[in-house]
Amino acid sequence: MNGNTFGSVFQVTTFGESHGPALGAVVCGVPAGLKIDESFIQRELDRRRPGSGIPGATARRESDHLKILSGVLNGVAIGTPVALVIENSDQHSSDYDELKECFRPGHADFTYQRKYGLRDWRGGGRASGRETAARVAAGALAKLLLREYRIEVAAGVESIGGAKCGSIDFSAPCSNELNALDPEALPAMRAEIAAAAAALDSVGGVVRCRATGVPAGLGEPVFDKLDALIAHAVVSIGAVKGIEFGAGFGAAALRGSENNDPITPEGFATNRAGGVLGGISDGDALEFRAAVKPTPSIGIAQQTVDLKGNAKDLTVSGRHDVCIVPRVVPVIEAMTSLTLADLLLIQRTRRI
Repeated sequence: MNGNTFGSVFQVTTFGESHGPALGAVVCGVPAGLKIDESFIQRELDRRRPGSGIPGATARRESDHLKILSGVLNGVAIGTPVALVIENSDQHSSDYDELKECFRPGHADFTYQRKYGLRDWRGGGRASGRETAARVAAGALAKLLLREYRIEVAAGVESIGGAKCGSIDFSAPCSNELNALDPEALPAMRAEIAAAAAALDSVGGVVRCRATGVPAGLGEPVFDKLDALIAHAVVSIGAVKGIEFGAGFGAAALRGSENNDPITPEGFATNRAGGVLGGISDGDALEFRAAVKPTPSIGIAQQTVDLKGNAKDLTVSGRHDVCIVPRVVPVIEAMTSLTLADLLLIQRTRRI
């Protein structure tokens, strides 16, 4: 176990730090013959990159230009590891000099120091949200594989702070800058972000994800259930603090007669299970919601300690997102796609 590798057959190892020369991923298990649309992978990276014009996003400017170093010839995967690299070009490491001697509340500074005895204080190193660029690149490969099986993964912002969508339309996020599932909620969402920025604070929200075309049978009993692996994948994103499938926590207030999804000759009448029964996909849409925390880097003075345990007040400087929620959307899609691609290939070994 090293914590940097995800998946069993469609396997991804990411590398790099926020302020290092580059980030990237090595993806093993990409089937030979799969057409690799490099422009599609770049578009996925552009959806989450800093400096893309998302309100409340960091002022850091990165092109996130993709380089494919191996595993692809003439636009086709050749079955060997695919190496993806994204160079860093706009690091301001001096912004973090004060953090050499103290810990930012809400960040992984304290825990990395306790685990390794040292840490990369420049933007959080491996614990930075910038690490997710490598996940999105790898997830785009997984999306290309899933499309061969007519499986589509889409996500969008359901709420930011107290501003919530009144309706859910998974085609809407591509047409608005906040990736909102309901365009009518945009003014309230923008107001939440503006209010947090004016207060030198930050704001979180909820992302909803749906995968359609998922065949029945994906997921492994008992410990590698589909929903368990999706939860592992999504909660591994640093900003995500909770996840629920289908009716989720709402199911706790229902009776069995209300929570069960009736089965008809045409399929399931409802989808309170979120597309998963017994940890195995039931052929309905896979649906879940993820809670995204407020960005911990804020301009308000916070109480902390230095390396010697002495009390200290800290105001975090540098360039940070007021609201990370819109940029988390493609990351959640990527981790969901990686999980489904892995299980899809595993399922091909389970029966003749």
